[in-house]
Amino acid sequence: MQVFERTLAVAAALLTLSGVAMADEYGPGITNTEIKIGNINPYSGPVSAFAANGMVAIAYFNMINAQGGINGRKINMISLDDGYSPPRTVEQTRKLVEDDGVFAMFGLNGTPGNLAVQKYLNAKKIPQILSLSGSSALLNPKQYPWTTSLYPTFDVEGRILARYVLQVKPDAKIAVIYQHDNFGEEFLKGFEKGLGAKAKTMIVKTASYELSDPMVDSQVTELQGSGADTLFTAATPKFAAQAIRKVHDLGWKPLHLLISEASSIGATLTPAGLSNAVGIVTAAAFKTPLDPTWDKDEGMQEFIAFMKKWNPQGKIDDISAETGYITSVMMVRILSECGNNLTRSNLLEHATNIPPTSLPVLLPGVTISMTPTDYEAFKTLRMVRFDGERWVMIGDPVSVK
Repeated sequence: MQVFERTLAVAAALLTLSGVAMADEYGPGITNTEIKIGNINPYSGPVSAFAANGMVAIAYFNMINAQGGINGRKINMISLDDGYSPPRTVEQTRKLVEDDGVFAMFGLNGTPGNLAVQKYLNAKKIPQILSLSGSSALLNPKQYPWTTSLYPTFDVEGRILARYVLQVKPDAKIAVIYQHDNFGEEFLKGFEKGLGAKAKTMIVKTASYELSDPMVDSQVTELQGSGADTLFTAATPKFAAQAIRKVHDLGWKPLHLLISEASSIGATLTPAGLSNAVGIVTAAAFKTPLDPTWDKDEGMQEFIAFMKKWNPQGKIDDISAETGYITSVMMVRILSECGNNLTRSNLLEHATNIPPTSLPVLLPGVTISMTPTDYEAFKTLRMVRFDGERWVMIGDPVSVK
């Protein structure tokens, strides 16, 4: 299904209010019948696996539209492809803002792109909300109040994974492979922070890769040669799958820590070979779709039913589908709370005042929340281990707060 640079007319669920909204209650991109929002995803390029976020958002809004919507307004979501290239993200964002006149940017996918347009959008006071990036640089209410994220931060996840190593293997010799950009470097910094003073002695070798690299086999081979018995992989799905396969091919048996962004069974572990991924550990926020553990879980069954009916071409066991789902659910809730006062400032107010909330696909004990002075949505994660078929929870919810 081609979605590149195509306008998607979909319905948003808004509160049913009496009377007709006055013009001064509308922001740019708003009419009595339409809410125009912008969305950017890597539908092409090296991390196109993340495009599932956009596809699910499209499907979710289409579902709301088919249900009739509320208050007669429809979302006109213009979803563009940036190929995970920051210059392209800037170009597409300017098009959405200056040519298309969108009300807000919603669910912009990827760390480099979000960072590339953050100053521009904040200078124009255009909401950049529910961004799909774990970069802590996006969470700065004082300097960039118009930018929010709905993803566990790389810093928190890195620290939680490091603390796990200190608990189960305090004498570990750690090798690290990471993506050579803000994404991978922030994970590495969080991991080092979690190890504390021991980071300098425990991390024996690091190797990075560029998005333009075809493979990471040489980097993994180099890391194995360091004598490390623990591997931390801060990579996107394509390269994480390659790393997992290469570790297996080398006969290397490290304690393998994988970031949650690459923990999708459908997008990463299946291409890598499920048997090759046995024993891998990650810090997770999301339930695993199709896992028998959640057969009677109402929220998970709601998500699966949605996927089967409204996004049948998508992979149900793809974590990117789940993130696209919860951002869409939250966008509808936020717009609903705005009522007919559809100004950018009111949208921001509701987007940054979220009480502790449990969403359909989040693991038990994991909630999201946000205040005007604390934009970090996820404060708690769960440690999980892959058993060859599913992710199994280890211990209680973990927080670094």
